[in-house]
Amino acid sequence: MHIANAVLMTRRLAETADFYERVLGLPVLREPAEVTVRVGRSLLVFQGDADATGFHHVAFTIPTGSFAAARAWLEQRTELLVRDGEAELEGPPSWNSRSVYFDGPDGSILELIERRDLDNAVPDAFGPEQLLCVSEVGVAVPDVPTAVRELGASGIRPYGNPPADSFAAVGDVDGLLILVTPGRTWFHASDRAAAESRTKIHLDGGRVLRF
Repeated sequence: MHIANAVLMTRRLAETADFYERVLGLPVLREPAEVTVRVGRSLLVFQGDADATGFHHVAFTIPTGSFAAARAWLEQRTELLVRDGEAELEGPPSWNSRSVYFDGPDGSILELIERRDLDNAVPDAFGPEQLLCVSEVGVAVPDVPTAVRELGASGIRPYGNPPADSFAAVGDVDGLLILVTPGRTWFHASDRAAAESRTKIHLDGGRVLRF
């Protein structure tokens, strides 16, 4: 499930554009009411909404074998989020992944994730071009089990561990939606609850999901 385009709300449109352009070095298109960021094969589109609540979580896939270089590159640009003294997080065995988390604009929680089951290693030194795509988008839904069933009926199935009442990953190794209940806080950021504002996800092939 490749995430082609994710449309998210932000309270701070200019700050969001500056972060992705200056800190992460990604191509940014600025328009009066929205900002578009190119992340490898994906687009992130941010629209201004002063009344948006909560905080977004977005993860980016990096090449297999690049984790150490990615962390070093990131540490030169921004501060990592640390939990229990650790900045790195090994994913569950079923995910076969490793992640590092960091602060994004407007309080968002961003993540670089190495998914070792992907055959996407590249020989180049790490840079913005090695942010290959949007890997995960966090979405608050009123009822996680119901959302899992509805998405499953349309072919988007649970990934990794079995879904829980307040948390579920759906999709596959190429792209995931992280479904959580409103008010649930994100990993590595226990002071920030999931955004409850509008979210729209475009998948490869033209399918659109609205939350």
